[in-house]
Amino acid sequence: MAHLNQQTLLVFATIIFASAVFLHLTRKNTSAVRLYMVQSSAIAALLILSSFDRFSPLLIVAIVATVAVKIFIAPYFFYGLIRRHQLKFSVNTYLNTPVSLMVIAALLVLTRSDFFSALAVLATSGDKMLRLAFATVLISLFLAINRKGALSQMIGILSLENGIVAFALFAGLEQSPGLQLGITFNILIWVIIATVFASMIFRKFGSLDVTAMKKLKG
Repeated sequence: MAHLNQQTLLVFATIIFASAVFLHLTRKNTSAVRLYMVQSSAIAALLILSSFDRFSPLLIVAIVATVAVKIFIAPYFFYGLIRRHQLKFSVNTYLNTPVSLMVIAALLVLTRSDFFSALAVLATSGDKMLRLAFATVLISLFLAINRKGALSQMIGILSLENGIVAFALFAGLEQSPGLQLGITFNILIWVIIATVFASMIFRKFGSLDVTAMKKLKG
């Protein structure tokens, strides 16, 4: 992707990163799903741009499958979960918003520190984009850990996967279309199983707050 316009790549990297940050700020599950769709759309655009270098029918199938799962199918399951259990608002976080923002800022500073200067060696599309992608990975992981709601944790994990894909693209790491297709299929199966499991949790505890599962200890 090194031949592509650096400003264009930076825009997509910023959208992916900003989506992960705003996922921490939103208190509505519907907004979180929309943010994930925006982030996934940026990933899809990067995959399409990268396909210009190595066009193949299987790669096109893999990209179409990725777009379908990330932008349409996964959100469909999430919106169904929200409607079915009236999950308009997300649950609380372990850390309050100011502390969460401080952690996010610390993670961003960490990725821009000399500690991760070795990332510059991997960057084929620009060190700035690669660091933003890596920051997205860390911030998404923090989202999955910090949120108490199962749905928010699921979106955090999928955002983490988007960050890993962006990092691989900006680092110039080649993925075979077959591998990409397999990963997309695994994501689809995981989303289906996770939503079914989340429905079971809600029917049992009347909430998707994972802290309610401590009742199982009794």
